Amino acid sequence: MSILGVDVGTTGCKAVLFDAEGGVIASAYREYAVQRPRDGWSELDAHEVWHKVKEVIAAAASKQGRDPILALAVASLGEAMVPVSKDRRILGPSLLSDDVRGADYLELLRAAIPEEEWYTITGNVLGNHYSLTKLMWIRDRQPDLYRATHKFLHWGSFVPYMLGGEARVDYSLVNRSLLFDVNREAWSERIFAHAALDPEKFAMPIPTGTVIGSVAPAMAHELHLPPETLLIAGAHDQCANALGAGVLADGQAMLGMGTFHIIVPTFHTRPGPGLFRARGLNLEHAAAPGQFVSFIYNPGGSIMQWFRNVCAREAHERALVEGGEVYEQLLAEMPRDPSSVLCLPHFTGTGAPHFIADSRAVIIGLRLETHRGELLKGILEGIAFSLQESLAGLPEIGIAIDELRAVGGGSRSTLWLQLYADIFNRPIRRLQQPEAGALGVAIVAGHAAGVYASLEEGVHTVVRPSGELLPDPGRAQHYAERLHAYKALWPLVGDFIHTHAPSWTYRPAPAPGGSGG
Repeated sequence: MSILGVDVGTTGCKAVLFDAEGGVIASAYREYAVQRPRDGWSELDAHEVWHKVKEVIAAAASKQGRDPILALAVASLGEAMVPVSKDRRILGPSLLSDDVRGADYLELLRAAIPEEEWYTITGNVLGNHYSLTKLMWIRDRQPDLYRATHKFLHWGSFVPYMLGGEARVDYSLVNRSLLFDVNREAWSERIFAHAALDPEKFAMPIPTGTVIGSVAPAMAHELHLPPETLLIAGAHDQCANALGAGVLADGQAMLGMGTFHIIVPTFHTRPGPGLFRARGLNLEHAAAPGQFVSFIYNPGGSIMQWFRNVCAREAHERALVEGGEVYEQLLAEMPRDPSSVLCLPHFTGTGAPHFIADSRAVIIGLRLETHRGELLKGILEGIAFSLQESLAGLPEIGIAIDELRAVGGGSRSTLWLQLYADIFNRPIRRLQQPEAGALGVAIVAGHAAGVYASLEEGVHTVVRPSGELLPDPGRAQHYAERLHAYKALWPLVGDFIHTHAPSWTYRPAPAPGGSGG
């Protein structure tokens, strides 16, 4: 038997078919573009993404051979939702977390519920990057769409629904809506009432790993899936990544190096809400029962793509023609020693601890002799500093991270991982399967279908470490001192940035925030 893990992200989707020991039988990947029809708007064409999701499922499933697929589960980006009809038709686009629509409702909601109560109820503090305000915008600005919508579904619940499953959403993913009571594990009646949204238009929250139906016969035929393939509730992609990295014990954290670079610690005992909120940290259910996670993130992969496109476009295009990638060449140009360039990597809205929606990146220390590799290293150091700023404060709230487990495309680079190990001053373990999201939900599906007696057994069976990078003491000390200079950058440039911000930008109060999935 085999298990299919599907991972739907912001810019691409993949399907990976695993055997019971975690070996990859087949995989497929497709990209799609973020649509920006106006300044500040950011959305996915749900029809295009669904078409690409079906393509990757069919491509992977066609290779199952004599090892039939028993079950599938989906990991997905967090806050975006898709409006669908009762007969499973897509009714509109999917608004992404960085879309500014809905920002006008923040003050109304903040007046209705004090900010500390938002965190007490949801594990997050009010912000426009969640689904809530965008749903209110659709209700008021697109009333015909709102009335016609049977369910607004996160991508991780949309895909199983379109395959024939029930309209259900797992606890980790529904947390990204800002409508979920993390304590009661149910929709928050209070928030729904103040937001004037109809709770009947949303899927029922359930634990990760719940069976939510089976693939409909027509879909099974179209996508080469066996009849009655089980559909299992998956997880928010970052929670799936953590499980796929084998992060189950306290003291471990996942280091994701994809579009977003994100540190996800897991823990069983929840620290006090005030301690978390003061440090800009959110709280969310993990993919494993009885566990919770928090997110420290930066769009590191997107920043690397920007650097590639601006500083190495010709080399990138040449590498594409030759069937390769330019990233390793660029990383190899970096000097061995720390860079003389210092970067504030605010290319988009920031994560913890400040949550600045309308910042800008700053690069200082440039000279005529500064070469491309030194500039790149300064930018990557800035990304690491932005993560270390929050990571260093975790022991104060009772979360001690002894080991990071790296996954995602960036984790293939030893040079990049070593830089992170030096700045975080912690060992980083690399894994044989860097694309951990699909593996994580495959473990969930395998457990639900009876392949593994527990998630722990599934992790022990399929997650395989492949080496460890240790921090260099001298560089770690240098970077600890350099972090103080990095932390001084934002106060110096903040007033200038806000004065010159475009008119559509806004500044939320500092708040535990989005995942960037």
